[in-house]
Amino acid sequence: MKFVGTGIEWFGSLDRSHGIAAVFIDGKKVQEVDTWSNVSRKQQRIFWLFNLPYGKHTIMVRNLGKGQVDSPVIDIDAFVVTEGHTTLPMTLPLPLDLPNAATQPLAGQIQSFASQTQWTLEQKGVTGVSAMQLTVISDTHALIIDKVEHNPVSIGGHPAWAALFNLRTHAVRPLKVESNSFCAGGTFLSNGTLINVGGNPVVDGYTSAADFGDLDGLQAVRIFEPCPSASAAHCNIYENHSRIRMASPRWYNTVIRISDGSAMIVGGSKKGGWMNNETVNNPTIEYWPPKSIHNSIGLPIHLPFLVRTLNANLFPIVFSLPDDRIFMAANQDAIIYDWRTNQEQQLPRIPNGCRVTYPMAAAGLLLPLSPEDGYTAEILLCGGSTIDDKKPGYEISSQDPASSQCSRLLLTDQGIAAGWAVEQMPQARHMPDAVLLPTGEVLIINGAGTGISGYGNVINQVGQSNADHPVLTPVLYDPAAPAGQRFSSGGMKNSAIPRMYHSVATLTPNGDILVAGSNPNLDRSAVKYGTEYRVEWVGPPYMKKDRPLVHKPPKTLLYGQNPHPEHKARNIKVALMDLGFVTHAVHANSRLVYLSFSLFGDGQSLQITGPPRPAVYPPGPGWIYVVVDGVPSVGFQVMVGNGDGPPVDHTAWDNLLKMTAVDQFEASKKTKGKKKGKYVDNTE
Repeated sequence: MKFVGTGIEWFGSLDRSHGIAAVFIDGKKVQEVDTWSNVSRKQQRIFWLFNLPYGKHTIMVRNLGKGQVDSPVIDIDAFVVTEGHTTLPMTLPLPLDLPNAATQPLAGQIQSFASQTQWTLEQKGVTGVSAMQLTVISDTHALIIDKVEHNPVSIGGHPAWAALFNLRTHAVRPLKVESNSFCAGGTFLSNGTLINVGGNPVVDGYTSAADFGDLDGLQAVRIFEPCPSASAAHCNIYENHSRIRMASPRWYNTVIRISDGSAMIVGGSKKGGWMNNETVNNPTIEYWPPKSIHNSIGLPIHLPFLVRTLNANLFPIVFSLPDDRIFMAANQDAIIYDWRTNQEQQLPRIPNGCRVTYPMAAAGLLLPLSPEDGYTAEILLCGGSTIDDKKPGYEISSQDPASSQCSRLLLTDQGIAAGWAVEQMPQARHMPDAVLLPTGEVLIINGAGTGISGYGNVINQVGQSNADHPVLTPVLYDPAAPAGQRFSSGGMKNSAIPRMYHSVATLTPNGDILVAGSNPNLDRSAVKYGTEYRVEWVGPPYMKKDRPLVHKPPKTLLYGQNPHPEHKARNIKVALMDLGFVTHAVHANSRLVYLSFSLFGDGQSLQITGPPRPAVYPPGPGWIYVVVDGVPSVGFQVMVGNGDGPPVDHTAWDNLLKMTAVDQFEASKKTKGKKKGKYVDNTE
């Protein structure tokens, strides 16, 4: 078969009747593959080769007539071609934590951007699966979740779409995911369990010929139990849609942990697409585990805010506030939502027509909370776009400018009355990532200078990207500095890697910033702005200084109580941080709380006071960095609260299972949504 591109994959069957085949690329034999298997498996990825020079190629599969049976057969379900262009992105060898993993290395060399200046930028490692979603699970590993696509690592005979990335060795361990996690949200619960919720329907279209057998992900609740093991050998994702699911389908939902340790799941669309609209909008919240609050008995609760903010209101910016209410921003608007009374308080509109949520994504943060001002909350929104969200895609261009606006709102009566304070970033960008540092500063990184989020929707696409002009220089924002002096890129290095749609960045326990992803494509691609697997590490100036050492750190931090880490200095801050669940510029649960403490007379021991109440830091896992003279220690993980799971309302859970259909989107395609006695969103 002839093809044009930079890679080729062969999908077929394995069983006891199959034998050995030779694979030829451009007339040269590159591999012999044994397709015999004691267990019958269909639509398996049998052979793959990437990083071919862009151009015309041929693949030939020849049955060699040998193997473990007489007259063996070979079959071909599909060939999948990786698109490309004349300049290939650099890729790297891929170490695997999984022994004998069925994968092939990516060729290339490590490129270092470390400089003589204070900040460093290095490229080390590759993720194996495209880094659409990212969260740190331990001091050794980060969890990466993608959508169903043809990533270079495999599990169970098909491409993987989740993996554990070793923060120290950069090894990759692919994970099995049963459902399509495309554009899901996630949060940790009070007992340290991570849930990953929502997604997209079963893959069809371009990849249907090589179906991975994935389940409908729209209602999925994927469970990842705490996994502190340095080897991560037994870490897995669990799904059981018949017993564990959301009440309604959600794509592009935001998930946060609230003060009782449970998850609030906010908004989204009832099926995948692009811009939200009233036909597919899901203007509701629900909780996990399900609650009987406001007579919902486990079913969704209507939120008028998510109707008023159509169309650009997917992946709303949501934070739990220290007064136990919830901040939400979507499109051009913002509210404070009281989840206990189901009441909305409208906030001033975001200035200058700037839209801040998908597909005009801005970065949103809850700025550091401190006992010095009673943990007063302040919100920062940076970037986005003023594109009209009522325009069709054929009237929007990849060259439409992004916004450079940053807006701050102090959430006190006086601050709300004063409205948003506006300042300008040095460069306009949408789809940025804003990463809190233990020092209280914010690193703004990634994003594009023009266009809009997504792929394949607008005019003047670049490859498949709806956006162009990647912003390659990070900027540091100091919220404590005087207005007009808060932004700086001094000592920063430009990246050589565009990081736009489906990019991520997070603080690590070590104190540097992991940057990964970028994939504005339907599937793995090597076109311009293709699928990016390289990992970069941004090192703040403090990484080169003598770091404080913390001895015998506590494993648990109770509210208002005092473990005793030891330390050696006086100009100290103690930063309790949630590193967040990162996807699509949303850093859900990202949080920095400075803790009260006292220094013992020996000058070496601290008495730390836990957060005063769960609303200041919702119960669950966190990281403590002891900051001395502006230099943070390596972070150590603690469990805030007693480590119990969130409250379980069995009445609500049973009612959810009774009144909702399993994978109702797929069911609705067969029944048109007519399931008597069931809560079913008909998305057709």
